[in-house]
Amino acid sequence: MKLSYRLKQIFQSPFDHDVARALYVTIVSQARNPAFYEVFGVPDTPEGRYDMVAIHTYLVIRRIQSDDSIDPDLSQALFDIMFADMDQNLREMSIGDTGVAKRIKKMAEGFYGRATAYDMALAQEDGNELLKDAINRNIYRNVQSTDHGLSGIARYLRDEDTNLSCQNRDSIIRGRISFGRINEA
Repeated sequence: MKLSYRLKQIFQSPFDHDVARALYVTIVSQARNPAFYEVFGVPDTPEGRYDMVAIHTYLVIRRIQSDDSIDPDLSQALFDIMFADMDQNLREMSIGDTGVAKRIKKMAEGFYGRATAYDMALAQEDGNELLKDAINRNIYRNVQSTDHGLSGIARYLRDEDTNLSCQNRDSIIRGRISFGRINEA
């Protein structure tokens, strides 16, 4: 057995792959829910789909980081898997290496900006206008939003933030989360 392989095994976080990947599969499945696109008018484009994956990844990372008993490597591994998937998707769209690197950097910066905006809005009980503004600026940046879409996504984010905060820590560290139903009203 090669020394580099053995060292990797010794220093590898238990969350480097399997648990984070399982969480990410659930995130992507939820982000593809047709209600986001058909009911709330999220653009069904690569950018719109990225935004829905990003928002769900953000919510799960927020949940992980809120629990001191969960190894913070899990949130980093989830972030890394998300961006490895984004890298692969860009390459499948025939974007060259240089273009991929630039876009991934921009996407990562955007992710942190979105996370900061959503954190600020979710921290305030009366932060719905802040949340709707952040959603409009990020998710609907290239299309006209509707009040129904903005309100629906804002309500969904608050509901899922609460839903995830109630989920069992042991399930999360085993890669199992569940999202609630989408209130289409």
